[in-house]
Amino acid sequence: MVGPGRPQIVLFGSSIVQYSFIDGGWGATLANIYSRTADIILRGYAGWNSRSALKVLDQAFPKVLDQVFQKDAVLQPSLVIVYFGGNDSMPPHPSGQGGSHVPLSEFTDNMRKIGEHLLSLSDKTRVIFLSPPPMNERQIQVVFGDAMRGRSNELCRPYAEALLNLCREINVKGIDLWNAIQQQDDWLNTCFTDGIHFTAKASEIVVKEILKVVREADWKPSLHRKALPNEFPFDSGLPNSLSLSDLELTRNKKLEPPPPGPGMARL
Repeated sequence: MVGPGRPQIVLFGSSIVQYSFIDGGWGATLANIYSRTADIILRGYAGWNSRSALKVLDQAFPKVLDQVFQKDAVLQPSLVIVYFGGNDSMPPHPSGQGGSHVPLSEFTDNMRKIGEHLLSLSDKTRVIFLSPPPMNERQIQVVFGDAMRGRSNELCRPYAEALLNLCREINVKGIDLWNAIQQQDDWLNTCFTDGIHFTAKASEIVVKEILKVVREADWKPSLHRKALPNEFPFDSGLPNSLSLSDLELTRNKKLEPPPPGPGMARL
């Protein structure tokens, strides 16, 4: 391990998580924003669905470590950002066996178990679920051909809606990527590299939505980037120069959502 100890923010999910550390990806951007304040830890597995995740949940997020290291059992993630659903919503394989499809009711139950397990890690572990986003069906067909046959917005939308309803039930923060992506101009042509995975433009949307939730959540301690101390802060020592703290607070300012104005509701 390395020190000093920092808050840990874990990204857990399928390929939209695994590929989030590409240039301009949302995971990479979060790592940049929190580079002096928290560790962004990647746990992304392309092709996985909620059923796959549930099978390894205790291994990926153990509640108690080996007795020899019992004292370290309190070092649990401060925040886990979870994404599953796109693969679950694929149509069943024609053979009736295999494939990524998970029925909607089972998907909801799996995500409930995942959320409840993560919340039980510690009284300071927070959880955000990302809903399945929309997709560009024509681009999927061009890029993947028959390998992704049948993957569609019509099948995916109920999974996004069910997940957001579940978030309200189990007191988990939910981000509605289904609508956030579609609010962008020309989203079909600007948000996907292959019809499914995100461009830098779409990743910027994801980051803004995450930062908005983190900023407005009444979590104690706060995980907002401005509320976390910079590690080993120092000044350059040059007259009239910006301190490191000032520089850190101005980096990536464009990604910080503006505070609600008078009369605007806080989400």
